[in-house]
Amino acid sequence: MTTRGRRVPTDPAVPPVLATLTGQDRALRALAAAVPAPVHAYLLVGQAGTGTDEAAIAFAAALVCPDGGCGRCPACRDALAGLHPDVSVVERSGASLLVEDARAAVVLAQRGPVVAKRQVVVVTDVHLVGQAAPVLLKSVEEPPATTVFVLTTEAVTPSLATLASRCVRVGFALLDAPAVEAVLLADGVDPGRAARAAAASGGRLDRARLLARDPGVAERQARWRSVPARLDGTGATAAALATELLASTEELVEVVRRRQADEMEEAVAASKRAGERPVPGRAAMEERHKREQRRVRSDELRAGLAVLAASYRSRLTAEQSSARRLASAAKAVDAVDAASSALARNPNEVLLLEALLVRLDSEGNGGRRH
Repeated sequence: MTTRGRRVPTDPAVPPVLATLTGQDRALRALAAAVPAPVHAYLLVGQAGTGTDEAAIAFAAALVCPDGGCGRCPACRDALAGLHPDVSVVERSGASLLVEDARAAVVLAQRGPVVAKRQVVVVTDVHLVGQAAPVLLKSVEEPPATTVFVLTTEAVTPSLATLASRCVRVGFALLDAPAVEAVLLADGVDPGRAARAAAASGGRLDRARLLARDPGVAERQARWRSVPARLDGTGATAAALATELLASTEELVEVVRRRQADEMEEAVAASKRAGERPVPGRAAMEERHKREQRRVRSDELRAGLAVLAASYRSRLTAEQSSARRLASAAKAVDAVDAASSALARNPNEVLLLEALLVRLDSEGNGGRRH
């Protein structure tokens, strides 16, 4: 397999539809081994960005492909595009996986396959299953013989323990920066851009690939690093900086929107090939795109806060500072880390960032004015 002139090593035991998911060799070999004779349920475990959702869809494509995942046939193409009648994806409709979502998965599991010899029900984000766990558990324990469940989760939480025990578990790991960089280079990314994207990815290959397509990543990082020097003790400056930083996150979201437009165009083409109008699942795809945009926006804001925290943290190790300045810098780091953690609660991002910058300024900007 080659990519832009570079040789990409492939494992002959891994079907082509799975081999495109680079960086998780052990997990992909485990899934490949399961394709000929799958059991009733699989749980793909890995932090956001490790590729569990993408692997779940690729695994589903292999399970409905007549050739075990050739990656070229209509079954593979339609499964990857979300159009195969025997591959269903259940995603949470709110902040958690609701009982209604679990019931939808149960209903789908009970139907028979339409064109393939089996059907696959993919359920994502099951670490957020909550009260829906008992509903999903019964169906996962005893699905029809022609149904395979593929679940994805960021972690095996206590509420998920029983459900996880009924599945074959496949682990996905965060990658270190050199491994991410190697994949980007194999993708044909310029070495300098690959190194910058890998360093900013946090071990997430999906984010690294997104950043590699974004020429503005270095400029955004510089913008976050400049914050301490630009705070001047006025609320107006803090508000203006908050607006500027939040606007910069939209640059990366726009990259995502362009990719999503290509995905929708591909789905429309696949629908026309199948003689179907309108595009099956178009509303679900559009909702998924909106969720992805929100996630990318939040990830980019969190990444910017990490750059800001590192800027203050460097003062704790690099400066010959008074005890007062060191204490002030430490408080600044704590404030930035707290703001980053608060993003998980879906706050008003403008107010969150404005409050953070005002607090940093009130702390003397890490000791700058002391």
